[in-house]
Amino acid sequence: MRGKSIPLSIPRRVMCDLMAFAKDVPTVPVQRRMNVSSVVAARARLASGPGYCAIFTKAFAITAQRFSELRRAYISLPRPRLYEHPISIASVAIERQYEGENCVFWCHLRQPDQQSLHNLQALLRQAKDEPLQNSAFCRRVLKLGRLPRPIRRLAWWLGLNFSGKKRAHYFGTFGISVYSGLGAESLHPISPLSTTMNYGPIDKDGFVSVRFVYDHRVMDGATVARALACMEDVLNHEIVAELAQERKVLAA
Repeated sequence: MRGKSIPLSIPRRVMCDLMAFAKDVPTVPVQRRMNVSSVVAARARLASGPGYCAIFTKAFAITAQRFSELRRAYISLPRPRLYEHPISIASVAIERQYEGENCVFWCHLRQPDQQSLHNLQALLRQAKDEPLQNSAFCRRVLKLGRLPRPIRRLAWWLGLNFSGKKRAHYFGTFGISVYSGLGAESLHPISPLSTTMNYGPIDKDGFVSVRFVYDHRVMDGATVARALACMEDVLNHEIVAELAQERKVLAA
């Protein structure tokens, strides 16, 4: 019996391009087992609390303001150097349907540390639900995917390697790829970005495994370990305080 040949869809072409550049980044995963029981409890007190993706995104961005290494990228042209972006831009992987196929697109959240959890959740929900043609970023991804492969790869190469500012604008400063809601977690996601965060399901005692997959050309493991500890502190203090304040506002 013979199978069938299936041409690559436009989003699948883009994913192939992303993987082609991601495989050349020397990434290392570092994991910390975090106690977020106070976050779980504070969120449960709200009738409609923000999702954990919004919570972890904001906690990472606050941590990145304290650890500038998390806002850096390796730039190879015109000479190898590190570029440090002044703000964080989260690139959150979002599953959407395109022509009947489940595909990955990305939602860019600018300065998540300066936005409320309520607003971050609204932006993530909009990215998940709005028609693809209404999203400028999704239209850009689809436009790129329609180009011939040599032109697409040249655009990726220039965007990642020539200008740190444009790299942050087009790709973000850190990535988030999570499917803990499906009861699973990735052990070592690869990406062309300097740092990608993911986390697994939160257990009944409020513990969760959080990973930073980092570019070893940009930072070292000890820095990442300290940043993970800082992020746990942010979750249990700044994030819990914001959730508690939201409850007070709703109760007033």
